[in-house]
Amino acid sequence: MTGAAPAVAAPPGHVELAASVLGHNDRLARALRERLEASGVAMFNVASSPGSGKTRLLEALLTRMVPAYGAAALVGDLATDRDARRLARSGAPVRQIVTDGLCHLEAAMVQDHLIGWDVGECRYLFVENVGNLVCPAAFDLGEAARLVLQSVTEGEDKALKYPPMYSSADLVVITKSDLAEAAEFEREACRAAIHEVNPGVAILETSAKTGAGLDDLVRALVHIRDDALGLGPGRQAAPPA
Repeated sequence: MTGAAPAVAAPPGHVELAASVLGHNDRLARALRERLEASGVAMFNVASSPGSGKTRLLEALLTRMVPAYGAAALVGDLATDRDARRLARSGAPVRQIVTDGLCHLEAAMVQDHLIGWDVGECRYLFVENVGNLVCPAAFDLGEAARLVLQSVTEGEDKALKYPPMYSSADLVVITKSDLAEAAEFEREACRAAIHEVNPGVAILETSAKTGAGLDDLVRALVHIRDDALGLGPGRQAAPPA
């Protein structure tokens, strides 16, 4: 006999515990956001499924942004510091968060890994979240904006499969655009799916390999930081000396 599996009720106390965990996380995130913005720092929570090209795009982005604006990165992984070492090649200050199997980052982890680190010298802080489009959607890290990455090889209906993550995105970045033709990527179908879940969200196409779209992405991040810090047109803070 086939059909949908019967709904399973959450164990007693499960809902209350989840609400308590998220409530504590949200309080820490708000305080962290206020502290970072008071220091002139905008933090970006970068989320995606595994294999989207997140680390490669961040390396290319940091390479462009470090000399012009000042940028740093925190990297979340279940194990190893391989991605942190890759990002450090950009010249950006980088720290690794090893979650020991946890499938997402939480505000407390970010807060703990910023202790003793003067990120005020960097105007942009990127947090590379664990490769997962489910659990990270529920956890605010104190970011100024959430970036969701999706490669052209992942299919056009990704947003419809993971609506909580996509609906929380402030910017959706399509990666590996140099492979679009080979992957038979249907651009308009992908955009329609994203906008069905998150109407009006900005979508940018990029390629870390060719550099396509990276200048547009940098401009978008500068605009987001200006908005978060209350900087009006013509009042953008100068790059650090």
